[in-house]
Amino acid sequence: MAYIQSDSPFNKLRKTTKGKGRHFLTAKEGAGMTEAGRRAYNKETGGNLKAPQPGGGSRKKSYCARSKGQMQMHNIDCSKTPDKRICAARRRWKC
Repeated sequence: MAYIQSDSPFNKLRKTTKGKGRHFLTAKEGAGMTEAGRRAYNKETGGNLKAPQPGGGSRKKSYCARSKGQMQMHNIDCSKTPDKRICAARRRWKC
């Protein structure tokens, strides 16, 4: 069972994919965070989240490897269930 911290910055974000000021994209749009969501998270945490890097580079390589592990851990097959958020995000990153 995963432990979720109650003071996590993600708990303070608007977890919505609809309406003005939304912070997440729908699965059909490619999943992931919107620019407004990344700005809000970075402001809250002092972090430096960036947009996807589908063109290549070390961030793409790292994300693709990490998300492949998540898919294997949860037994997700994107050829059978392409509408899952992880599958949409991997398509957006061009994994």
